[in-house]
Amino acid sequence: MRLFLASPRGTDLKGCMAKIFPAGTQNRKVKLLDRVREASRFKHYSVRTEQAYVDWIKRFILFHSKRHPAKMGADEVRAFLNHLASAANVAASTQNQAFSALLFLYREVLRQELPWIDDVERAKRPAKIPVVLTQGEMRAVLAKMHGTTGLMAQMLYGCGLRVMECVRLRVKDIDFGYQQITIRDRRSSHFVSLCLRDVLSSDRRSLPRQFRRSRSVRS
Repeated sequence: MRLFLASPRGTDLKGCMAKIFPAGTQNRKVKLLDRVREASRFKHYSVRTEQAYVDWIKRFILFHSKRHPAKMGADEVRAFLNHLASAANVAASTQNQAFSALLFLYREVLRQELPWIDDVERAKRPAKIPVVLTQGEMRAVLAKMHGTTGLMAQMLYGCGLRVMECVRLRVKDIDFGYQQITIRDRRSSHFVSLCLRDVLSSDRRSLPRQFRRSRSVRS
């Protein structure tokens, strides 16, 4: 079976193919940020990582007066990172995220290898220790939360889940018989099993009912 996507003249498409491939889309150049999105989705990056990378690349281009990144190199990357550390006063993790976005742009999208970038002013890491609630304080907070949000808060605290891991959690990933939760990695076929902690198993009979109730409300 042969499928022709263009007419013999190679110009116009007819019928249903004209709806799938509008005129002018075949020879249209893909924009740089769209190429970044396609590359990140090809690598199976999360949506939040994709959005963060696109935002940092936008800021990098605007910082250098809208010059195309293909015409820039290590010197411009170094100047941007120094600006983030000195003028913008960002955190160390934020500067590292911006650097990762620019490395992704040059290596995966533009196919250009950047030389070793040194003499970069590094953002200072905070020396203070974060304040953590005690178990009693956390139980008091969870006691005031009800419904779907209360159930999600118990999962986050009791099982150590990330926010997006809890949002993407499916009912079939929860095994009440073995008292464990299966977290699947979107980038690969690996999975991790987590135990249901005491904060969830304190009322084991009502927990399955909460899941069923939350599922019926969402549907």
